[in-house]
Amino acid sequence: MEITASLVKELRERTGAGMMECKKALTENSGDIDVSAEWLRKQGLAKADKKAGRIAAEGRIAMAQSGHKAVLVEINSETDFVAKDENFLAFTESVAQAALASGAADAEALKSAKLASGDTVEETRAAVIAKVGENVQVRRLASIDSANNVAAYVHGGRIGVLIEVKGGDVELARGLAMHVAAMNPPHVKASDVPAEFVAKEKEIELAKMTDKDKAKPADILEKIIGGKIAKIVNEVTLYGQPYVLDTNQSVEAVLKAAGAEVIGFQRLAVGEGIEKVVEDYAAEVMKQAGLA
Repeated sequence: MEITASLVKELRERTGAGMMECKKALTENSGDIDVSAEWLRKQGLAKADKKAGRIAAEGRIAMAQSGHKAVLVEINSETDFVAKDENFLAFTESVAQAALASGAADAEALKSAKLASGDTVEETRAAVIAKVGENVQVRRLASIDSANNVAAYVHGGRIGVLIEVKGGDVELARGLAMHVAAMNPPHVKASDVPAEFVAKEKEIELAKMTDKDKAKPADILEKIIGGKIAKIVNEVTLYGQPYVLDTNQSVEAVLKAAGAEVIGFQRLAVGEGIEKVVEDYAAEVMKQAGLA
């Protein structure tokens, strides 16, 4: 398999390893990016895998909340320019309010919800497309309706979080929503982390150890590996991370002091999971001119 520059670039972004190391890893592993990422980590040349949904599409996350009920809606446009257009912004706000009022379960059900104008979301979407000249899609909907404390937070129109917290107060819930927006923890607490993930991390940490360390007594070796795994688990759980509003404390410590617990959260980022087509305009011009 040809090791292309774009493949090397993707592995570098994913692992934080150097260009030559990434190229060697891909060569050693027949261009398989997942195997190459793991190979780099075993060599101690990569940071923790930062792979996430590819963020490419433009648009906005809008929110609406009334008491213990809150919603987030992701609405996509083709360009950032349109994402800032007043017609598009007004549409996103009205859709979020319609989602809250209608109780729609998902984006598909939301299409038939009525806006304050009397038109449906789908009818209004078609009108917005005509105004802005771009495709506009109501892609995702997240919602929480609970007797517990609920907070909705949107950062810069690009990242939105809903969180449900039992105990504490609304201010704590909002602070935790801001934390989730900033730190994007995959899991709430250690018990939520899949056993397969822990097993794989143990394998990687063991592969990174020197022969001298591996020769230590089994109980000592287990303690060393256990400490490393505990640190990794803290990094991927909300409870284990340092709280962004007070980094001297973990989120777990803050919750314990407030007599609270996180029931769950939902986080949306604009365009995650959508791969944007990269246009090569120079190549397109040459092709049309018959030069390529």
